[in-house]
Formats: sequence, structure tokens, C-alpha cells
Amino acid sequence: MSVRYFTDQSSGMVLLAGNSHMELAKLVSERLGIKLGETIVYNKTNRETSVEIKQSVRGKHVFILQSGSKDVNNNIMELMILIYACKTSMAKTITVVMPYLPYSKQCRMLRRSSIPMKLIADMMCNSGATRIVSLDLYRKEIQGFFSVPVDNLRASPFLLQYIKENIPDYKNAVIVAKNPGVMNKATSYADRLRLGVAVIHGEQKVVEESDLEDGRQSPPLDKSNENLTTFELFPAQVAKEKPPLTVVGDVGGRIAIMVDDIIDDAQSFVVVAQVLKNRGAYKIYVIATHGLLSADAPDLLESSPITEVIVTNTVPHEVQKLRCHKIKTVDISSMLCEAVRRIYHNESMGQMFRGVTIGD
Repeated sequence: MSVRYFTDQSSGMVLLAGNSHMELAKLVSERLGIKLGETIVYNKTNRETSVEIKQSVRGKHVFILQSGSKDVNNNIMELMILIYACKTSMAKTITVVMPYLPYSKQCRMLRRSSIPMKLIADMMCNSGATRIVSLDLYRKEIQGFFSVPVDNLRASPFLLQYIKENIPDYKNAVIVAKNPGVMNKATSYADRLRLGVAVIHGEQKVVEESDLEDGRQSPPLDKSNENLTTFELFPAQVAKEKPPLTVVGDVGGRIAIMVDDIIDDAQSFVVVAQVLKNRGAYKIYVIATHGLLSADAPDLLESSPITEVIVTNTVPHEVQKLRCHKIKTVDISSMLCEAVRRIYHNESMGQMFRGVTIGD
């Protein structure tokens, strides 16, 4: 039986939600014991987003729950207008609870692109948000993009509990990082489960010079200007080339548990799973916080050697589960409720990170 944190409807808190994840919003509302505030959020015939809040938020502590689903750009506009509507209605504080932060993977400069995540952060702050609560940000540095406090919660305690309770013989498992960039997270999980670690190294394609992640490239040198330094003074750039995929570590006769932050395009997970199977792993699990599972990802996972895919309910994926019975969901609504309660009562958030390591 769930604990209700609040029962007085005259409290100074208002809980609102956009259309991105109403199932999660209802879970949070039920656990808190507070009805969702009545809002009308819809698209007009000209595709503009319209928001109307049907109750007073003047002087209230407003919490807005919105995530990023398949209609991500619409979700963002809904959120911005909701925040702005609360700001212009004189809400005392506006806390955005966004379990999955859209555009978080676009948080660094690649070639001639921009950094859209910084733009989203500025939009949220300028709209009137006074605090952000999210879960397992793609990069911890994203917290610095915001000019307001950001609480980056961790799902690892819930996922570790799932492993212990639902994966038979997990003591015979090895935690796998599907690339070196996930090694810190894999090590963090392995340490708390007292398991070994393996890492996948290499890739199947050659990265072209134009794909180097060193910022923007200069235009061709103007040969008519003799005062300019020629490229002949610099060493020639060598294209980055990695060997084929290989497993560093022993997975033979073991259960392989791949960990990551986000599962979107499942192709890379399926390829790694096949490599692990070829190396002798007899069961393969994939665990991640955010299960976006875009496009044909459910079909790829269903036909793959992967035994089970465990994700949290930060984004809705009920439709994907109909196409892939391997997808299992871990509910994190209780953590969001506790975060909301602590923020509302001005309590320390330190207890929310108990048992969390720097690698998470």
C-alpha cells in the first residue's frame, strides 16, 4: 500500500502535468495524495500549442511533471508555456520534474553543429522555472547549463534491486560496458553487486576525418594570400580507425548484464549481444534508465539474443512493450515523490543520493 505524503488539499502545493507521460503523473499524484491540477493542453487547428490552467496558482509552490516522449518538440513547447503561465500567474516557485531531459545527447559541439541542450536549458530558465529535477542526465555537466538549481537523481538503486530480485544466479554475472565511455557506470554497478567487469572495445566502421569531434573545421586555405601559413607546416591528420568489436574480459559461461543510460536505437545493443553470445555468455540482459526505443528498436530486440531489457518508466513505452515481450519496466515514481516532498518542505536532498557512487 503506497504512502500518501499529503492529504490536505489546501496545502501550498500544486501538481501539474503536460501530455507527455500521464501514467507517471497519475502515479506521482496518487503517492503524494494530491490531485493533479486541472489543465487544458492541446494543439489548435494551426498546430500552435495552447495551455490553460483551471485553478489559481498565485503564491503556490508549483511542480510541473513533463517528460520527453515520441512527440518531443511538442512536449517542450507544452512545458515552456506551462512554466510561463505559472510565472505570469504569480506562482511562488516553479519546479520542473522532467525525468528524461530531451536533447540531452546534443550537449557538446560536433563538427559544425550547435549545442541544442544549452538552448533548451536557457528556454526553461527564461520561461520562469526556479528548479529542475531530472534523472540520470546523459552528461553530469548538463547541470551547469542551467542558471537555476538542478537535482540529478539516480535510478541505480532501483535497477540494482531489480537485478538482485529478478535475475536468477546474478552472482554468476559480469557487468558489461558496451563501449569504454560507459566503463564508470559499469564499474559502479559491479562494485555494489560484487561482480566482475567486461568492456567492449572497437567498432565496425572507420570514422572519417569529417567526423572528428574537435569542433568546427576551417575552410580551404586561400592560396592567393601568401602571408597565410600553409598546412604543410603541420603533421597530416590520420583518420581514426578502431579494430573490430572485441570483448575485454571473460564472459564465457556467465550471465552478461549490459548497463547504459539510454536505449534509443537498439542496433548497437543487438550487435554487442551477438558478440557476447559468440564469446560464451548464456544469458544477456540490458539495463538502462531511459527506454526511448525509437523506430524499429522493439522488433530488433525481440529477434535478438538478448534475454531481457530492463528500463524505468521515465518515458512511456507501453506501445513498444506490445511489440517486444522482453521489455520490463521498473517504477521510479516513489523517488520522484520523495524528491517533491523534500523540495516542498525545504529538506536536504542528500538522502536521495545515499548509496549512489560517483560513477552513476
